[in-house]
Amino acid sequence: MTTLASAPPRRPLGALTWVGSRLAGALFVLWAVATLIFFGIRLIPGDPAEAILGGPGSRATPEALAQARAEFGLDQPLLTQYLHELGRLASFDFGTSYALKVPVAQVLLDGLGNTLVLAIASLAVAWLLAIALALWATRGGRVAGAVSTVLEIVAAAVPNFWLGTILILVFSVALGWLPAISTPGIPGLVLPVLTLAVPLAGFLGQLMRESVLNALDAPFVVSARARGESETGVRLIHALRHAALPAISLSGWAFGSLISSAVVVETVFARPGLGRTLLNAVLIRDVPVVIGVVMVVALVYIVVTIATDLADRIADPRLRGR
Repeated sequence: MTTLASAPPRRPLGALTWVGSRLAGALFVLWAVATLIFFGIRLIPGDPAEAILGGPGSRATPEALAQARAEFGLDQPLLTQYLHELGRLASFDFGTSYALKVPVAQVLLDGLGNTLVLAIASLAVAWLLAIALALWATRGGRVAGAVSTVLEIVAAAVPNFWLGTILILVFSVALGWLPAISTPGIPGLVLPVLTLAVPLAGFLGQLMRESVLNALDAPFVVSARARGESETGVRLIHALRHAALPAISLSGWAFGSLISSAVVVETVFARPGLGRTLLNAVLIRDVPVVIGVVMVVALVYIVVTIATDLADRIADPRLRGR
């Protein structure tokens, strides 16, 4: 009696499953963010109709306020407004700014580039500082390890607004090397970038130092040394790559933290960007601008998180088959 050979088991479509789960998660996060910000901003005291007519100091008449509410749909039930807002966001229509009387998309485009440049440059500088601290701490002996530990703890604990103020006093007021206000060009970007990068470098440095120390005792490092590789090559090629994996996973959170901290830094250095735009919009209850900024920030955070997940899979071969 002949038996048919059993067909090989089908391998799951790992890539499609991964992409589908990420897209579903992204849509859920965007919906949750839109819902929270829509209802949350209405808890702030004040009338959005006043923002439409120029703010609380405009002394608008009750008739004008009623007309503004009717024009922008603010006189409709809250649930109706919410569903209408979701429909607009689904079609990528952010509406018109109450205060500026221009499309919100234009306001977002004006500030998005500056904030992304600030966040990306800060993340790059934080990585460089963290790598330098980790390599120095693991190769310089006990003194270097103790000093780097203190530096990492202090850097991670420093508030952005305090660090920015100190940098202005030292490099702008005392030394006169850099402008106190963020101006176009690289010199105007140095102090804001350092203000964001130094605290983040403290977190990344602590993580990478411990990972490098663990990697130096791993079998693959011992094998590399046995093959005759130099100590510098062992640390840069093998140990550092292994140590970077946890920090890469943390980079998605780090980028989101930089975007949120940009509100403080852009205010301290008078730098145009989404942070200042969001702060001004909240103060005057410009609801469309607030929702638009938060949604764009959430979308950027989702994209960066997926990118860091991809980087994890590229850097760690063990994740590619999962």
